[in-house]
Amino acid sequence: MVDMHPKKRVEIVMEAPALHRLTDALDKAGVTGYTIVSALAGRGLSGAWSREGLAGDAGRMVIVICIVDAARADAVIAGVHKLLARQIGVVTMSDVQVIRADHF
Repeated sequence: MVDMHPKKRVEIVMEAPALHRLTDALDKAGVTGYTIVSALAGRGLSGAWSREGLAGDAGRMVIVICIVDAARADAVIAGVHKLLARQIGVVTMSDVQVIRADHF
């Protein structure tokens, strides 16, 4: 069996115009990598939303996914919270297992 190592997965769904501020905060918190995915549509407290028919970044949402060591997770969440306090966004953190612990 392959050795697995516990880490934290942080997912952030947020407005695209604030993305560069988020990636700066992740870099400052010591995150070694992340993946950014475009969000096409969804539903939240305000109802359904969709990117369809919108021009430019206004209304565009992205999902940022990163895996971090548990010791670094609090710093990551603190930086994200500070940024998203005034933005539309959702943050989740969950326990995951990874094969290559040295990558995170």
